[in-house]
Amino acid sequence: MNAIIRSLAPVNVNDKRIVNARTDINQLAPFKYPWAWEFFLNANRNHWTPLEISMAQDVHDYHHKLTAAERHVFENVLAYLTTSDILAMRNIGLAVMEKMTAPELQIYQARQVYEEALHTWTYQHCIESLGLDQQEIYNRYRVIPEIYGKIQLANQRLERVMRSDFDLTDRDNLQEFALSYLFFAGIFEGCWFYNGFSPIFSLQRRGLMKGTAEQLQYIMRDEVLHCAFGIRVVRTLIQEEQLQLDPNAVKHLWEESAAAEEAYAGYVLRERILGYNADVHVAQFRFVANRRARQLGLAEPFPGAESALNWLDEQANLRKEKNFFETRVTEYQTGGALSWD
Repeated sequence: MNAIIRSLAPVNVNDKRIVNARTDINQLAPFKYPWAWEFFLNANRNHWTPLEISMAQDVHDYHHKLTAAERHVFENVLAYLTTSDILAMRNIGLAVMEKMTAPELQIYQARQVYEEALHTWTYQHCIESLGLDQQEIYNRYRVIPEIYGKIQLANQRLERVMRSDFDLTDRDNLQEFALSYLFFAGIFEGCWFYNGFSPIFSLQRRGLMKGTAEQLQYIMRDEVLHCAFGIRVVRTLIQEEQLQLDPNAVKHLWEESAAAEEAYAGYVLRERILGYNADVHVAQFRFVANRRARQLGLAEPFPGAESALNWLDEQANLRKEKNFFETRVTEYQTGGALSWD
């Protein structure tokens, strides 16, 4: 005899929450967070692949124009980035997305997981195009302490919250989750990635490695959406759950990330290159960190820090776009249709 199938009550949009919702996770609409759906739509308007940009001139530049110091900078920036985007992919896919209880949030994060994989392909494409020793480049994050320090710090933030049995109804766990997501959105993607591209953009300004830099401009466009989305989620989560972040924990977050960035800059930029050096890199990190803190509704961690790279926002953005770091993006096109005049 067949069991009697009973219907369920309709979803009440007010029951949706960032985490710990009391409603059906499979029902997309009505939206409680329409801004999350807009992030998904905007991300899809920026579709691209690394094969769309020629690397031919970069091959010549790398082998015939870059100095030894510039090659050191270029290689180690790529060495850090290759591992970082895989780590970001694991964070979103395993630590964050499965804990979201509103499908409009999960759908954008599914796109974000894909984009992190695309970025990893892009770095690999650059490394392969230049004929670099892939095993040696990819292993640098393990054997160079200054690079590994940033990766290790990120892994520590992931260690507990990535567990599927990490109970977010526990207030202490919820606090830890919020701090972890704040780290990945505001610091890992909002500061480290943004700052991480700067040395290569400095080469682009001098007419060098322009193909790689254009690849990074596309990646930057994705990453700033990741950062903006994460910050929006964190702020909404704090408000919904009435969290009070421990100011000492937040202070420690900024301090340890700054220390890791300073050590990284000291190694990657152990020799200054024309127009760029370790002091500039660290100063810009502090300036961007203040910006991210303000966006998160937090006190600035480095009061008085000023931009050391007045050209960076313009250099990092694709032509015909708004400033991705201060305003809303409004002129998305698919990657193949972008104008590079």
